[in-house]
Amino acid sequence: MFQFFVDPGQIAGQEVMICGADVNHIKNALRMRPGERVRVSDQQGNDFLCEITQMEAQEVRLHILEACQGTELPVRVTLFQALPKSDKMEWVIQKSIELGVHEIVPMATQNCVVKLEARRAEAKRARWQAIAESAAKQSKRSIIPQVGAIRSFSEAMEDAKALDVRLFPYEQERGMAHTREVFQGLDKGSSIGIFIGPEGGFSSHEVEMAKKEEARGQMEIISLGNRILRTETAASAALAMLVYTLEA
Repeated sequence: MFQFFVDPGQIAGQEVMICGADVNHIKNALRMRPGERVRVSDQQGNDFLCEITQMEAQEVRLHILEACQGTELPVRVTLFQALPKSDKMEWVIQKSIELGVHEIVPMATQNCVVKLEARRAEAKRARWQAIAESAAKQSKRSIIPQVGAIRSFSEAMEDAKALDVRLFPYEQERGMAHTREVFQGLDKGSSIGIFIGPEGGFSSHEVEMAKKEEARGQMEIISLGNRILRTETAASAALAMLVYTLEA
């Protein structure tokens, strides 16, 4: 079943109005007709099973049949992802959103090979956000996760102070027993930040910054297992562990 996102203002009683680019997609790409059913989310945690009732040139009207079960994780996860090479960031965004991430913040860390000037970075961000929306539709998310502006590692560390829990996977850290303990201690409804390094990992200076935060009780340095994971794999591994631990 296809998924579409609307603003709350596009819902009136039991009726939903879809407009914009989705109209052309429904009519010409999907070739849908009145009577067919779709899933609609208002991006505020409300999901509905709807039936198409009317198709016009600039809008598609639907009738709400029933509410649907939400699909969001019981925690809000922000992924701080160091910029990987080539198109790996697109893969990270897609898979992270399928696994329930709430926000993605690209990071420029010391070992990042990729360097983006402001204009190119904004163009990349627009493409990443389009990928985020597509992934949210495919995976039946209740929201469209946002891809933030590129931040330096120190800026990301400062931003993460607003979150309840900050996780720093590091390949030289103690084993999975500690990771299980940390994950099982997470409270539903909390906000969680996960820091993932680039190819080559975090620099020694960045690791020391994380360790200083851990000493203050502001960071949990964890392991994702005995094997060394590629940067495009690490986020998915951490999120899958969260899903397994916290989702009913």
